Amino acid sequence: MPMPVKAVLFDLFDTLVIIEGGETFYEPSLRKLHEFLTKNGVTTSFNDFSHIYFEVRDKLYEESSKSLEEPHFNVRVSRTLKKLGYNLEAQHPIVTGATNVFADEFIRYVRLDDDAVEVLEKLHGKYKLGIVSNFAIPEAVWTLLEKFNLKKFFDVIIVSGEINKRKPSPIIFEKALKDLNIKPSDAAFVGDTPRLDVKGARDAGIKPILIRRKRSATDRPTMIWTPPKDDSNLQPDIIIKSLRELLVIL
Repeated sequence: MPMPVKAVLFDLFDTLVIIEGGETFYEPSLRKLHEFLTKNGVTTSFNDFSHIYFEVRDKLYEESSKSLEEPHFNVRVSRTLKKLGYNLEAQHPIVTGATNVFADEFIRYVRLDDDAVEVLEKLHGKYKLGIVSNFAIPEAVWTLLEKFNLKKFFDVIIVSGEINKRKPSPIIFEKALKDLNIKPSDAAFVGDTPRLDVKGARDAGIKPILIRRKRSATDRPTMIWTPPKDDSNLQPDIIIKSLRELLVIL
């Protein structure tokens, strides 16, 4: 029996696009960021910089896990530099430039899911479609959507770093529903991470669909930061192994 919905919302990373090699991107991206800073007068070694960076980042993520806020990536770069004695605010050109080079390197590790375009083409027009993504560099999300020509499919695109709210907060889902003018019970959400996607959608009254592949960079982070283990066993309405299965269940 098809799932009776009017809107389908999607997570982005490891759902519509795949991060190749899990957290493999992190060190080269951080090295590019450090190289940029070095060219712009920061003399700290990579080892010293990365040590402080991860301290700052992990503290920010601890705070975010409680507040469910999503400060822009620029904030962690700025705070890292301040701890190293460089008083540069989050919007300083050196800080934003460093964020951009990190994002450019990260993007090299992202590929389109094999079924994404075909599935979106078939759902587009039948349903209102949206993206609800946790990411601290929203500019990278927009770049990826342009790169893979996906933007045309979506009626709403919400990125946590733009609105300072992250999944599983129901607020980020509620914003998407409001923009679509859709009731929660008329929407499904497809994501790969139980503690973020299933819990967040469920708390917002949306039907959660879990896509479970062999490996998910965002569900088993190491360098990407490990969140508290709560609600990890929350069950979705449906589990799928590929996006193509959506064409059957919807």
